[in-house]
Amino acid sequence: MKNLSPEEFKNMLDEENTLVIDVRTPEEEIEGVIEGSLNINIMDPSFPTKIETLDKAKKYLVFCRSGGRSATACQFMAKNGFDTYNLEGGIIAWNAM
Repeated sequence: MKNLSPEEFKNMLDEENTLVIDVRTPEEEIEGVIEGSLNINIMDPSFPTKIETLDKAKKYLVFCRSGGRSATACQFMAKNGFDTYNLEGGIIAWNAM
């Protein structure tokens, strides 16, 4: 897992083989979304099962509201063989960019 600033995160969005994961609850999407992101709510009990269906050959850019839950998600994913990047400051930092 690597923490990225909003600028670094944005620069990786167009990289080949990269997917963006939003781990917030669906209700939190009113704060903004990153275009093309896939919502997999970390608070949902099925989170680990949904993560296991993802392609481990891809890079995963992960975000939440402020960066805490996405860091937890990245750590979980990294322990399970995924290449993960956490958006420091979450969507709050993204929107402030």
